[in-house]
Amino acid sequence: MIQDICPDVLVVETESDATRLMLECLACRGARATVSRSAGDAADRIDARPWDLVLCNLGMPGGGLDLVRRIRLSQPDLPVVGLMADGTVRAAVEAMREGCADLLTKPLGREAVGAMLQALLPARSVPLAAADEADGRCLYRIAGRSPRLHETIALAKKAAPTSMPVLITGESGTGKELLSYLVHRASRRAQGPYIRVNCAALSDTLLESELFGHERGAFTGAIAQRKGRFERAHGGTLLLDEISETGPRLQAELLRVLEQQDFERVGGSQAVSVNVRVISTSNRDVAREVHAGRFRTDLYWRLCGLHIAVPPLRDRKEDIPVLVWHFVNQFAREVRRPITGLDPEMMDLLLRYDWPGNVRQLRNVVRTALIVGDGPVLSLAGAPWMIAELSSGAARPACPTPPAGGQAAGGAETGLRLRDLERQAILQALRLTRSHQARAAGLLGITDRTLREKLRRYRREGFLPAEDACGGRRRTGPGAPADKAPCAPPADEPAPAQGEEPCLIAQA
Repeated sequence: MIQDICPDVLVVETESDATRLMLECLACRGARATVSRSAGDAADRIDARPWDLVLCNLGMPGGGLDLVRRIRLSQPDLPVVGLMADGTVRAAVEAMREGCADLLTKPLGREAVGAMLQALLPARSVPLAAADEADGRCLYRIAGRSPRLHETIALAKKAAPTSMPVLITGESGTGKELLSYLVHRASRRAQGPYIRVNCAALSDTLLESELFGHERGAFTGAIAQRKGRFERAHGGTLLLDEISETGPRLQAELLRVLEQQDFERVGGSQAVSVNVRVISTSNRDVAREVHAGRFRTDLYWRLCGLHIAVPPLRDRKEDIPVLVWHFVNQFAREVRRPITGLDPEMMDLLLRYDWPGNVRQLRNVVRTALIVGDGPVLSLAGAPWMIAELSSGAARPACPTPPAGGQAAGGAETGLRLRDLERQAILQALRLTRSHQARAAGLLGITDRTLREKLRRYRREGFLPAEDACGGRRRTGPGAPADKAPCAPPADEPAPAQGEEPCLIAQA
């Protein structure tokens, strides 16, 4: 069965009248709303699962603005609407600077709330597979219409009501984490916690403490007892992302937990019992890792109660038009560019490209096309470097770097023109975000560090004037702080490795 998008909206509000009005308006839009009465509870809910929109009372006890700042730093793509009793210009400017996508002044009006939802929630019908017709749940952002995608979702639906472990494999950028969340939401544990841990991001020692927790005094700096991810996921689902990156010792400990459903905290001796469903993901062929001796056979069979392989985007290209519209709906309002159509030449390129970065790469291409282009028709006319990449059909850096001396193979002007276009995209993103670097980096699909490195390089090469895109004039002469340009990275942040070129597009 195919259903339309069922947006998930978090309402962070303590006033009953405002809450009631927003819930009524959200119900009319077909959105699923969850109410949180405190900033702390809202922060936990936002960390635990994906959301489409957050409506936040900026004046609530516990720091509504602090919550907005936290969302801006951790999830810059998540739109936040601020609800404020103080309708002064000063308060509005402060809220927008902190990261609010829109503002509503109390007392709320039904028309104002409806107009805001019309603008921020998905307006175009994007097919989604239904998780379970009986209880009315809908899957989260699984956009597509290809038979292979529907087969994958159908297998996930069959696995969801059971308690068996699930292993999800696929290339980077295919949506393994979203599929794991789909399984959780369609399971009997849907009301329980959904806890994620990236096994590739931590050493085995740190990962052990993160998964199992530790007792006070277990190691230097352990000043208090801390619950691990397994304990926090009790009654729910634990996602072990990139499970194939774990080492032999941790694999043995994971096997014990899966077999006995208990463990000991680091530095402790008392067994802690848990009831947790484990979902694992990997971008490797885990069976091949077993044969190579890099992954335990017994752990593999424990994790692989059901194996779901997510197809790469090149094997389901009929999903590309649906995904393009999905990302247009997601980003068009953020860059203040309404889109009514797609350029046929662009779509032809997208359909012929092999997409080594899969859906994540397509998302970045659509977002960049929105930023650098103009008009109601989405095209790649403003991004010739992307046209070159997509036309090649092979994975290449999406931001061509001219050879030393600033000249590209096609002549002295080509490298300068491409760099100018990239610089224009960066400057436009900074203008749209009022020189907010974190949000500008989010719009461009790059990290804050990459953006700062770009701006530093442009200043060194003379592409940026003295009053740069960060909105500040570089201080010179007596009294100027040393090495404190407006866009300089923090002193404790390492510089890019020699020869490393931060890339604007398709960071897959």
